[in-house]
Amino acid sequence: MEISLLIRNQLMSLSRPRVMAIINFSPDSFYTSCDVSREADILSHVEEVLRSGADILDLGACSTRPGSTPVDAAAEWRLLSEGLEMIRHHWHDVPISVDTFRLEIAERAIAMGADMINDVSGANADPRMWELAAKRHVPYVLTHAQSVAEPAMVDVLHFLEQYMDKLHRQGVADVIVDPGFGFGKTVEQNYALLRQLDVLQVLHAPVLVGISRKSMLYKPLQTTPDDVLAATIAANTLALERGAHILRVHDVAAAHQAIQIHQLTHPCP
Repeated sequence: MEISLLIRNQLMSLSRPRVMAIINFSPDSFYTSCDVSREADILSHVEEVLRSGADILDLGACSTRPGSTPVDAAAEWRLLSEGLEMIRHHWHDVPISVDTFRLEIAERAIAMGADMINDVSGANADPRMWELAAKRHVPYVLTHAQSVAEPAMVDVLHFLEQYMDKLHRQGVADVIVDPGFGFGKTVEQNYALLRQLDVLQVLHAPVLVGISRKSMLYKPLQTTPDDVLAATIAANTLALERGAHILRVHDVAAAHQAIQIHQLTHPCP
C-alpha cells in the first residue's frame, strides 16, 4: 500500500522518505542552531535547507522543550506570522507545517498559507483543531505526547489507533502519526519505541519521527545537543529501516544524505 499526503492540491508520495526541516522562531529552544528571527537570517536559512533537501518546512514559535514556559498566544502569533508571511512570499509552493497546539494560531496560519498542522498536544488536543483540519483539508500530525504504560509500544499503538479513528470520523483525511519521542517517556522507553517502530505500519499511515538532537541521544552519551549529530544520523537511519516516512530534523543535509543511502539499499518499486 503506497502512502501519500495531499498537500496544496497535489499528492506527495512517501514511497521515498521525506525531510521536514525545523524552522524555529522561538528564542527558547533546546537547540539554537535552527533559531532564526531577523529577515535576512530567515531567508538565508530557508534557502539553505531547501537547497539541502528539505521537502517540508515546520514553523514553530512556541518552545515545547521540557521545562520551558510557553509564550502566550499573542507573542507566538507575532513571531510566527512574520516568518510565515516572509517565507510564503518568497516560496509560493513549498509545503509548510505549523507547529502549534493552539487553535487560533493554526487557523490564522492556514489562512496565511500553511498547509499542515503539527499538534504536539496529543490527548489534550482541542477537538476544534480536528474540525479545522477537516474543514481546510490539511494533514494533521497526531502526536503521542504523554507518559506510557509498559510495554511502551502497545500503549502508543493503542493511543494512535484510538485517536486516528476519532480524527477520521471527524473528517480528517490525512493523519500522520508521531510516536512522540521525548514526550513523557524515559530514555529506555524511547529506545523500546525505536526498536519496534515498524509495528506502526499496521496503521497504514505516514509515520513521522522527531528524534533530532533530543535528550534520548545526548543523555546516554553524557554530552549536549550540540554534539550529537552523528547519533542523530544513526537514530534516523534506524528509524528509516523500521519504516519512517518523514524525518523531522535540525540538520537537513545530513538527513537527506541518510535517506539517499537508505534508498540505495531499498530502491522504490
